[in-house]
Amino acid sequence: MITKQTILATCYAVNPYKGSEDAMGWNFVYQIARFRRVIAITRENNRPDIEKYMSENPDPAYESIQFLYFDLPYWMRFWKNGSRGAMLYYYLWQKGIISFIKKQKLNVDIVHNVNFHNDWTPSFLWKLKKPMVWGPVGHHPLIPKQYLKDYSKKYLIKDRITWMVKNFFWKFSYSLNKTAKCSDHIWCMNSGVPEKLNIKQSEYSIYPSVASEDFYGKDDILPKSDFTVISVGRFVPLKGFDLTIRSFARFIALLSNEDQKKCKLILVGTGEQKTFYQSLIRRYRMQNFIEIIEWIDRRALMKLYEKSSVFLFPSHEGAGMVVPEALSFGLPVVCLKNEGPGEFINHRCGFTVPQQEYSETVNGLSNALFRLFSEKNLFKEMSTEARNHYLDRFSWEKRGEHLNQIYNKL
Repeated sequence: MITKQTILATCYAVNPYKGSEDAMGWNFVYQIARFRRVIAITRENNRPDIEKYMSENPDPAYESIQFLYFDLPYWMRFWKNGSRGAMLYYYLWQKGIISFIKKQKLNVDIVHNVNFHNDWTPSFLWKLKKPMVWGPVGHHPLIPKQYLKDYSKKYLIKDRITWMVKNFFWKFSYSLNKTAKCSDHIWCMNSGVPEKLNIKQSEYSIYPSVASEDFYGKDDILPKSDFTVISVGRFVPLKGFDLTIRSFARFIALLSNEDQKKCKLILVGTGEQKTFYQSLIRRYRMQNFIEIIEWIDRRALMKLYEKSSVFLFPSHEGAGMVVPEALSFGLPVVCLKNEGPGEFINHRCGFTVPQQEYSETVNGLSNALFRLFSEKNLFKEMSTEARNHYLDRFSWEKRGEHLNQIYNKL
């Protein structure tokens, strides 16, 4: 009788009811369980939703999953409030979890630090002296200065200070260097990671971490009577909604009055820059063309994707969970040519616009929208390819298969 390997997976964020990192944590644990036994360690505050979801959605795969819950003592975390202090607490949590694991006396074959990290925050699982997988590990590049000109100087200063901190870790952190050297395999989310960590090609793979359930679930992309552009995310400078609004306004200006009536932009999200974006909409007289929708539940968001034509996402981040969601509905993606969304798509399913002068970036984004609107055959081909690209690269099952290959090599 062949016994399944047991994977110890540390997942700081796990919640099957949420998106982003929490969704990634849950889906990675589930995908590991398709092929191996998994002991997943996460924070105590995730327990209620995990147990509720598993009781409401029974699945044979759960037989291969065991959750353990760990948090630092209250006196070491009373200062943490939401996202404030999250990175510092994560660092301390990673250190504290080693003694917790040793006390459990767990019998595992491979240790895997799964989520909520990037290429400048170390893991300490190498101390367990087991074959180790690190990642998906992300790299967020420096935001080019011209894309922060509309915002308060504090955002530029904050971004540059953060970059200095990252560089300190890359150059001087013993723990980070030890993490990279002791990892038997590093799953890199984008091409910036191996460059910064200076790792050998045999020790890593480059594969996006983001994925999506197949909410569309149809073979054919249904034709749309109008041209609805959608963009989803937090209203913060990182997401580039200023570029979204300006490029859409320029696109509208290229159209006849009759064609303008067919077009609309929906911004889904909220955040500290909402007032600024509303002022941009008024400045360009786009009130009749641009609608802001506050955060909605995922099912309602999926309905919006289904009715939309194009996903416009000029974000500066190194990831973007919303991109595979859009691709799953056959939406061509228009984004920046960067280490995030720019590496998720190809020329068959969308447009990537180079990072350049601000006005040229706006022109590039709006020209891409104009081509998708005016060239019907191109739009149809890209819609089909977007759906195919999702099925080939961005389903959670593909993430599970990639994980299985990594574990098999170890």
